[in-house]
Order: sequence, then C-alpha cells, then structure tokens
Amino acid sequence: MFTAMKTVNVHEAKTNFSSLLAKLEEDSEAIVICRNGEPVADLVPHTRVNRIKTHPVLSKIKIGYDPVEPLSEVKRNQRKSLRLL
Repeated sequence: MFTAMKTVNVHEAKTNFSSLLAKLEEDSEAIVICRNGEPVADLVPHTRVNRIKTHPVLSKIKIGYDPVEPLSEVKRNQRKSLRLL
C-alpha cells in the first residue's frame, strides 16, 4: 500500500526545520521539499552503516606477512632508496 509523503514548500521547510527534523525522527518517514510545486529535495531519515562488518571483496584479500611487524634492515634501506628517487 502506498503512503503519501509529507510535502512542504521551501519557505515552510526553512521556517520549521527543527520541527520537521523532530517529525522525521518520530515517524521515520521522508519529507519532500518543493519549490513552486516541484520537488527539489528529500529529507530522509539517516541510516547507519555497519562499519565493523568487513566488505565481501576486502575479506578475500590475503596478506602474506604481518603488516605491523617492524621492517627489517634490508626493507628499511630499500624504502630509503625509493624515497630518494
């Protein structure tokens, strides 16, 4: 079933922005902001992204060494020589 979104004009949105945000938090329903009767923006609830879950592509990458292990003297010298280039 389709539910009608609340629409407001730009002046009303500017004047009542805080109350629109409160309504958005309460109802979690998008609000369409219109200029001259034409939609120009959607005010939508924020959706949190789970940043702890590893991206499927990144989970396939295998590193054959310990990235936090201190560099050996040879590797350190190789890095220094690359910086000079």
